[in-house]
Amino acid sequence: MHVFIVGVTGGVGSLLAHELVARGDTVSGLVRHPAQRDELVTSGVTAGVGDLTLLSPGDLAPMIAYADAIVFTAGAGGGGTQATTAIDRDGVVKLIDAAHLTSVPPRFVLVSVFPEAWRERNLGPGFDHYIRVKKEADVALTKSKLSWVILRPSALQDDPGRGTVALGPAEIHDEITRADVAATLAAIVHEPRISQKILEVTAGTTPIDRAVASAI
Repeated sequence: MHVFIVGVTGGVGSLLAHELVARGDTVSGLVRHPAQRDELVTSGVTAGVGDLTLLSPGDLAPMIAYADAIVFTAGAGGGGTQATTAIDRDGVVKLIDAAHLTSVPPRFVLVSVFPEAWRERNLGPGFDHYIRVKKEADVALTKSKLSWVILRPSALQDDPGRGTVALGPAEIHDEITRADVAATLAAIVHEPRISQKILEVTAGTTPIDRAVASAI
């Protein structure tokens, strides 16, 4: 497959790229700096250079023209409300519009967030805004004409992956490693029968391939 990753240098995106290259897939993505593009080449990943907040759907469409799937893992990462809106919501909408401009629209897999994530921590208006725009991005994708999957991981950790998860339409928000999220995404990308579904994933005891097969 040819998979285009938005956020290919991020915590989940870079691990996903490694997983897909290991499977023999063609992986491309979008980076902001030429140096990042040059580093990715050594790991078998190609990338276009550009700022997602400045690119138009027309700019993005040629980058994804030959992709079988888009995986959107990018995020503003606490860069303020304007950056959160520009990337976590508007960036998704731009990619949706770009996908509609291609001759064969790719499948769209969006990494989102549990709606109840860390609500008990009362993290303030910035986090409330983040949750709101993530939901708005979810809504935009579900109302598109694309084949889509939304994956909502629980709190991300950098520990080694376990290879097992709990995956379903509704799970309890807890923790999960970025490696296990990446492995789950790779399995979903390779399972086209999962479409028009919102799935939540957290640490669990079911092997990832089996969990994804059960979500069909």
